[in-house]
Amino acid sequence: MKLYESQELKIYNSLSGEKELFKPIVEGHVGMYVCGPTVYNNVHLGNCRTFISFDLVYRYLKHLGYKVRYVRNITDAGHLENDAEEGEDRIAKKARLEELEPMEIVQKYTVDFHDILRLFNNYAPSIEPTATGHIVEQIEAIKTIIDRGLAYEVNGNVYFDVIKYNKENHYGILSGRKIEELIANTRTLTGQSEKKNPQDFALWKKAEPQHIMRWPSPWGVGFPGWHLECTVMSSKYLGDSFDIHGGGMDLKFPHHECEIAQGKAVSGKDPVNYWMHANMLTLNGKKMAKSTGNNILPRELFTGENKNLSKAYAPSVARFFMLQANYRSVLDFSDEALQAAEKAYIKLLEAIQSIEYLETSNSSTIEVSKWKSNCYKAMNDDFNSPVLIAHLFEAVKFINNVKAEKAQITESDKKLLQKTMQDFTFDVLGLKPLQNIKHENAGNTSKHIDGLVEILIELRNKARADKDFKTADLIRDQLLAENIELKDTKDGTVFNMTN
Repeated sequence: MKLYESQELKIYNSLSGEKELFKPIVEGHVGMYVCGPTVYNNVHLGNCRTFISFDLVYRYLKHLGYKVRYVRNITDAGHLENDAEEGEDRIAKKARLEELEPMEIVQKYTVDFHDILRLFNNYAPSIEPTATGHIVEQIEAIKTIIDRGLAYEVNGNVYFDVIKYNKENHYGILSGRKIEELIANTRTLTGQSEKKNPQDFALWKKAEPQHIMRWPSPWGVGFPGWHLECTVMSSKYLGDSFDIHGGGMDLKFPHHECEIAQGKAVSGKDPVNYWMHANMLTLNGKKMAKSTGNNILPRELFTGENKNLSKAYAPSVARFFMLQANYRSVLDFSDEALQAAEKAYIKLLEAIQSIEYLETSNSSTIEVSKWKSNCYKAMNDDFNSPVLIAHLFEAVKFINNVKAEKAQITESDKKLLQKTMQDFTFDVLGLKPLQNIKHENAGNTSKHIDGLVEILIELRNKARADKDFKTADLIRDQLLAENIELKDTKDGTVFNMTN
């Protein structure tokens, strides 16, 4: 019997605005698509929160025994500045500014994206398709939409006919918008005169002579619209209808709204059963923005090299902090909040490590099975990680009481407690043990750790001498993920534990 058969998981569905009992299309299997990054810059913390939120979803579904196909795309073409219909492609613009080929920009920032999520201990998706790798499929989808009378071509551009689609469907079903309101609020923008309706969105754009990224099509040389790639790639790998589609709250309209319209126009089916949206991050109560300096990049968080931080924080501490809030709520980053999260995290890990050394009795003063059931209830309530963490700290209090001989636990309950704490802390929440926290009876391994770090420092120095900066940075980042911070001084490289 699979674990999911005994659990009732409820997911907040943005489509209905309610928590709904989760029933996958195919029993025991889950298809999940999450909108990935547009790789033209270093990934920012807000994006990281979204991907950590859906990593939690992925981990819990796998923990329940589901076979999950998790698809997360890489947008490497077609995403114009400010999510607009006109202007320059974000990647092409970055390539021009840095005097590189667009695919060099794509490679550079895709590697950065993967490196950062690896430090946050995210699982890799099952499939990670790219927009440029699916141009042919996007052209075929456009042909189908045109054949069904829901798109039209003008001067090498192809637009989706929103008004015509809305006659038999509801454009705005996800965001709660009404077409009449959209029409009333539309501003006249450059380049919209050729559209039948201002609300119509691009499926294919004609490439102007200066546009670097371009492909041949039946409508001339151009590039696909940003919204189309997700429709094409999700349906290719998950089918015309699949279980879960996730992304940031900012994508609900127009991106996800357009996906629903495109998907239904191509297949005639509702593409997604459960729409999930992760909320935004703020910093010190204000929106994060590079222009105002109210911003932290992940690597700055790990090194402490940011004016908003008093010190460096390990990736697992930052992950733990993010999971202390429900994925649907706004979360405010601050140095004080991170410090508090770090202390709580260490307390949790110390308690888990000490379970092995608890003395057992003939009876327990805690119902471990009931406590375990409460942990599952929390996660089954729309992946409620803050409530789960609260239950984990109930166990921390009990563990400390047993250590102080104020409570008792049997051998069987001790084993169940240990396994459950490890399952939820490491497998489900995706946290990592801090290597420098060890129980007083576990033996002194600090000398061995020091020796190993010195070897890694030598390897890093050699890599830097050989101008292999990628390897040098990887060694630094991986050590930092284990809470070992390297500092380069005039006398050489030194290290210290960050916790």
